[in-house]
Amino acid sequence: MGASGWDYVTGYDGDVKAALGTLQTKVFQEEYGDGAHYSSLKDLYADSEFMGTEGTHTILDIDTVVATDDLPAQSGVADYGTLRPLALDRVAHHFGTDRPTVEQYEELAAAAREAANHEEHERSLFGECQMRWTGYYVVLHSDERPTHLGIFGSSGD
Repeated sequence: MGASGWDYVTGYDGDVKAALGTLQTKVFQEEYGDGAHYSSLKDLYADSEFMGTEGTHTILDIDTVVATDDLPAQSGVADYGTLRPLALDRVAHHFGTDRPTVEQYEELAAAAREAANHEEHERSLFGECQMRWTGYYVVLHSDERPTHLGIFGSSGD
């Protein structure tokens, strides 16, 4: 099937795990809400064959938030399925500030999607995610307050 990149903007009240859970509930409803394959997110995760080989190619492939902004280790099985903060120096590099806005994220995300099949991808925001089955988040601000997360990553083989 190949790898798929994904990105989202979701509300944020200071708890990354809670924001991820809310987003995953929404995405599950959008993707599987008809109940034809899975009746709950728990049922989806219980299908270890599907999740371990194909996955959903969405944020549902992420199950753990980690606090470190260290790069995930390609050989580190423990890093698969993780969401981590984008390092502050990389946030400043892409956004020109340590307090990016939702609008700035959406602009950079659109440019990164446009560059996805070109050599510019490596230099784009989404190019930061070099390891499949992982993702990054950026805290986004409105009126200098953290209000949203920009989340991006990729999954699939």
